[in-house]
Amino acid sequence: MPPKSNPSKLNPLQLRTLTLLQGLASLPDSASRSQGGEVTVTRFPAAHGDHFHLGDAVVAAKDASGLYNEAVWNALARKGLARTDWPRSITLTLDGLAYDTGLAGELFHRSPH
Repeated sequence: MPPKSNPSKLNPLQLRTLTLLQGLASLPDSASRSQGGEVTVTRFPAAHGDHFHLGDAVVAAKDASGLYNEAVWNALARKGLARTDWPRSITLTLDGLAYDTGLAGELFHRSPH
């Protein structure tokens, strides 16, 4: 469910993508934190079948299309939530890291394997 407050007026694809980027930002194999606290994501998951693994969670591949969409990255950058170096990396700003998308519980499913 989208957040009750969506101050940047992100559309559903942008919200899902930001949620996934926030998840990737927490994984040391996928991202690195700067001294200022921003996080740059440089490794993106590859789907196998209809899902991919993000840490100890499973995410449906259909929810990840924005991870590979330059327009979505640019929209997050315009809204001050990220800086992009398409397609190599995306840096989540402090605002991007703190943004409550309200979707983590919906997108991240705990993996039995």
